[in-house]
Amino acid sequence: MVAVRYDELSLAFDFVSYAATTEHNAYVSLDTGKIYWTSDSSDGFEEELPDDLASSDRYLAIPHKNEFNLGRRLALRLVAQELPACYEQVEGFFRRQGAYARFKDLLEREGVLERWYSFEADAVESALRQWCAENGLELVRT
Repeated sequence: MVAVRYDELSLAFDFVSYAATTEHNAYVSLDTGKIYWTSDSSDGFEEELPDDLASSDRYLAIPHKNEFNLGRRLALRLVAQELPACYEQVEGFFRRQGAYARFKDLLEREGVLERWYSFEADAVESALRQWCAENGLELVRT
């Protein structure tokens, strides 16, 4: 089982999830645990990439947050727990553009924005831990 550093995996996950699906990619080497980053929008990465990065079964693509349901569903879970009276309002936010801005504004007004950040971070870590376990990776903290 190859070890992968949590801080590196978390950064790569954020990078992949920051853009539209498949615009940014990151891969974990199943032999070394090293993470390789690629992007369709920039070739500013100085690191040399393996030729077989996207085609070899020795590299595992780091998933986008959408694959873990860490968007709308997670936000609604928090609202159900922390602000149940606002559930329908927040559900409405996610039917239009700019949902996260409105969602975070509401959380800030209600004094639970920091709770959201903690809730989201815990959910991401849990999802990454499960993903690593399912793929034979040992997630380590340094």
